[in-house]
Formats: sequence, structure tokens, C-alpha cells
Amino acid sequence: MIKTGIASFGMSGKIFHAPFIQEHPSLELTAIVERHNNDSREKYGDSILYRSFEEMLENKELELIIVNTPVQTHFEYAKKALLAGKHIVVEKPFTIDAAEAKELDKLAKEKGLLLTVYQNRRYDGDYAAVKEVVTNGVLGDIKEVELKYDRYRPEPGGKAHKEGGFLGSGTLHDLGAHLIDQAIQLFGMPSAVYADIRTIRPRVIANDYFELLCYYNGFVVRIKSSMLTFESTPAYMVHGSKGSYYQQRTDMQEEALAAGTIPSQGNWCPSPQTPDGFLYTAAGKQAFTSKSGNYMNFYNDVYAALTGVAPNPVPAADAVKSMTIIDAAFESDRTGKRIVL
Repeated sequence: MIKTGIASFGMSGKIFHAPFIQEHPSLELTAIVERHNNDSREKYGDSILYRSFEEMLENKELELIIVNTPVQTHFEYAKKALLAGKHIVVEKPFTIDAAEAKELDKLAKEKGLLLTVYQNRRYDGDYAAVKEVVTNGVLGDIKEVELKYDRYRPEPGGKAHKEGGFLGSGTLHDLGAHLIDQAIQLFGMPSAVYADIRTIRPRVIANDYFELLCYYNGFVVRIKSSMLTFESTPAYMVHGSKGSYYQQRTDMQEEALAAGTIPSQGNWCPSPQTPDGFLYTAAGKQAFTSKSGNYMNFYNDVYAALTGVAPNPVPAADAVKSMTIIDAAFESDRTGKRIVL
């Protein structure tokens, strides 16, 4: 059993981490940090309640720490955990910029510790369907791709670390970190980036709209997000020399977890009830229904890495690539130029 501590019990801790660690057969939810509240006592009363991250790190029995605090604290807390000899999972976005990401990657390697990044959207059923289509070559030579993560939230959410004027705030770091990671997983690193980054809602300081053009050899990947999209459109569009594929964002794990569903190793979140992927080729139109995803597989992969059975599922080097693209996007928006990587 890997004794595990969670650095924060906000939305991320309650939905994405605590339920999976609690239900995992080889992980023990040993400690939780809540600075002022006692919310974790209702479901996880057997865990130790700490009032500070530093206090939790003093627990010598803890082997794995989940750094799921606001991104502005990730570098500091991750560094402290590594120096304390702990393996760590760091929430996305990994850090503020690529320089911080590189330093943490270097430190983890020097210490011989596991540093992995929580890219749970790799474990979405809709993304898995897109990955299968891209991999099997049915579309021929890829010519154009669009990855989108839109929401309709006309009013501010009230979280200053996400919508305020802090470094690392904004949709590009938040949702963009998912989309950029998926683009890299599907196609590798682009050769250049061009970006348009804006704030389109009143009373919001941080960016809440962005469009990135990532240039590859022979095709372009458009990565886009807006907080003022009322009606959803396909989240993934892939066009090739032999056809096009359109995939809706249908994975409901986050919604099910927020409603109190207990995750498990099996298919605890149902698949879509109707087709959500559509392939168009010379042979005609084909409809597909994506399979259910499971974020438990992330923690299965983390455990396998900790026990030496499998490699790190999301190494810090992957996050360095994502942060390099985010850095380039801000430079492009600031200068109005395409940034060569």
C-alpha cells in the first residue's frame, strides 16, 4: 500500500483525487490538508487532517503527495515535496512556465523520485476515439485538425487564481493545458505557434478566450477555447486526404464524480447512449459511439510506475513541452508574430 497525501481538498481534491485514491486497492488515502475547513472528515475520516502542506510533509510514512493546489503554488510545493523525498503527482497546468517545469524535472531525476502530471483527459473516452482514428490511418494524410474545449460561463466563477491577474491564471493555462497535451500526444511537437489570446467577459482579468495555430509538416492544428460558447459544436475535427472525422465531447466522468458517483476499476461511468463520432469518407458516413473512459487508469499507471512495472504515465518532460507551447503562445500574442520552436 502506497501511503498518499493530498495537498488540498477543494474541487480537485474532492472530485478528481480523493475518490480514486480511496477506492484504489494499492493506494491508501493517509493524509489531507485543509487549512480552515473540515469537509474531508465526512467521507475520509480515517485520514489524518493537516492544516498546512509543510506539516503534512513531516509525516515520514507518506510516499506519494498530490500537489493539487492553485498553479501559482505548484513550483514551490512540488519542490518542497521532492526535497522531502516524496514522489509527487502535480495537477495540470504543471507550472507557470517552462523554466519552472524544467527545474522540477531536473530535481526529480536527481532525487530518483517519480514526478508525474495529472493529465486526466488522456483517459477520456471521446479522446480515445479520436486517437484511434488518427492512429489507424483511415483519414489518409492529416491536413487540418481542430481541438476545442468551450464552455458557456458568462459570469466570473469567483476563483482569483483562475480568473484574476496572477501569472498562470486564465483559460490557456487551465483548459489549454489539456488540449495542448492531447495535440502533442497525437502529433508531437509543432514547429511553430501563432496565438490570439483575449479576455472577452466583463469583470474577468485573466484570459478566457484563445486560439492557437500549431504548425506541423504539411498540416496545422488549431487549439481553441471560449467561455462564451452557448451551443456546443464538435470538440475534435480531423480532416485528411481521405476523409474527415468529427467527435463530440461526451465523456461524463467529471459530472458523475461531482454528483457523488463512486469510481471503480470497472466501467463505472456509462458510455454515450447515442453515436458521438462521425467519419466521412468516399465510402459514405459512419457513426460511432465512444467507449467509457476511466480516470482510475491514471492511478493504476502511477502505481505501476512507482512499483517499477511500467514507465511514468505523464513524465514532467511532457509538461515541459506543453509549457513551452504556452510560453510561445503568450509571446506570439504579445508580438503579433509566429513563434518558431
